[in-house]
Amino acid sequence: MQIIKSFFKLLVFVCPFTAAAQSTYLYEGSKEQHFIDRIEIKQQTNTDLNFSSVRPLTRKAIVEETTFLDSARMGYRDDSTGLDKYPEWTDLGLTQVDEYNLQSLRMNSSEWVTTPRADFNSKNLLLKTFYKTKANFFEVNNKDFFLAINPVLQISQAVEPGYTEGIFLNARGINARGLIAKKVGFSTYLTENQERGPQFYQQKIIADRAVPGVGFYKPFKKTGVDYFDARGYFTFNAAKFIDFQFGYDKNFIGNGYRSLLLSDFGNSYLFLKINTKVWKLNYQNLFMELIPEFEKLRDTLVDRKYAAMHHLSLNVTKWLNVGVFEGIVFGRKNRFDFQYLNPIIFLRHIEGSIGSPDNATAGVDFKANVAHKLQFYGQLMLDEFRIADIRSNKGSFANKYGYQAGVKYVDAFGINNLDLQFESNRVRPFTYSHNDSIANYTHYNQPLAHPLGANFQEFIFIAHYQPIPKLTINARTIYYKRGLDSLKNGVLQNFGGNIFRNNTVRPMDEGFVVGGGAKATCLNANILVSYELKPNLFLDASALARTFKIENVSGQSNTTLVTIGLRLNMFKKQFDY
Repeated sequence: MQIIKSFFKLLVFVCPFTAAAQSTYLYEGSKEQHFIDRIEIKQQTNTDLNFSSVRPLTRKAIVEETTFLDSARMGYRDDSTGLDKYPEWTDLGLTQVDEYNLQSLRMNSSEWVTTPRADFNSKNLLLKTFYKTKANFFEVNNKDFFLAINPVLQISQAVEPGYTEGIFLNARGINARGLIAKKVGFSTYLTENQERGPQFYQQKIIADRAVPGVGFYKPFKKTGVDYFDARGYFTFNAAKFIDFQFGYDKNFIGNGYRSLLLSDFGNSYLFLKINTKVWKLNYQNLFMELIPEFEKLRDTLVDRKYAAMHHLSLNVTKWLNVGVFEGIVFGRKNRFDFQYLNPIIFLRHIEGSIGSPDNATAGVDFKANVAHKLQFYGQLMLDEFRIADIRSNKGSFANKYGYQAGVKYVDAFGINNLDLQFESNRVRPFTYSHNDSIANYTHYNQPLAHPLGANFQEFIFIAHYQPIPKLTINARTIYYKRGLDSLKNGVLQNFGGNIFRNNTVRPMDEGFVVGGGAKATCLNANILVSYELKPNLFLDASALARTFKIENVSGQSNTTLVTIGLRLNMFKKQFDY
């Protein structure tokens, strides 16, 4: 995207690399994320961790916080170190499992650990060069240069009763991250993948013309897919409180399992991110180059569309964080609109002043840590609404909004390291859609926010249990009802669930309810048992049961899947829809 590249060059010229240290970010699906949630809730008043609703998180920030936690756990009260900033909560009650996770987190971001780190070193080196440290295959850690290179691997085999084809995933690749003089950071992640998922996953790929979370693919063995996942970015700090990130990857805004504002479910994209953290505020600007819906029949250059998003969060108290969000997806085909580069003005005002028909969204989010045990969180996403129509309660198509409500409960019922989460998501018909098919809230044939699109009600229950340091049991149940388009007189009627469809084509203006149209229900239950053989090397065993049914349609889709696999430095592939 030429304008972002030009803008970035200007920033480099104006803001040279002379400021504070700069960090890379945690990888998608990082095992550290759950532990960070735990310690934030248990500590309750950590105002730095309260900013964790914009992800991924920087390694520097989490190591600094865990350094404080480590010291507070030992009861240190040295005012000169700043470790007394939360005097009301120094007894963190860390369990043996927490201690293991704390050590693992620091070992996996060792470039920012300043205390002695002899316990990070391996006892048995490979060829006296590799695995000098337990976490990294190859590591260089000098004063002005850090580099960590690791192999990436995920091999799994599964059985789907009633289906004769083998279910498998064969992913291998490399990731690398580094720092130059602790002022410039860089990261890359590359994997080559061959996969055949369960039948409902295959059907989704065909319907979307994209692999969930990746995008482009080639056929493999008729019913499988072959795809390459490449991501990378570099970062620098332009001022004491301002960080820049430029690259090709994903972002997430929110505190839940899902996000109604911006999710990492879909494909990666080119972006420039500016994050400003000062006082009780964290302000993030995100400029993105996206790809509108398309069908690629041959090697041709696909079109582009663009988005600009702002998220401002405020620590109202030490335990309450509130954020506001605004975003614009605009359909200047293959052309960026310079008006939206202003990082501090309301995007809705720009849209109105230039007379554009762009897709403007807004929202709020919050989280509250309570009693060192609970976190309440939620989101309200506003696409379009009319107060008069809401009051009339006639189900106008123009009332496009969604909301999320959830709670996390750590050490549930007094059981150490048993963490529970319940979440509800509800999105009205036609939310995220637009009268311009280019400007809908999508990228590469996939939603930018919730994977179900719109016109649904979803309930999620998650139990995460780590009885011993190396063993993790994760159980997840998802139930949703969703309204699909339905046929009437041979014409497919738009009931607002398919966010790619032009919302001016609809059977009526009023009478739309969540789940309206062809009502589909789904129950998706999964249990995953993982054992960490060595740092970041997991042996996985999982079982999935999924039932999908469309009302008044004979038959239903039932899927049972049993999987075993080995995973190294990679997130676990999920079929959570």
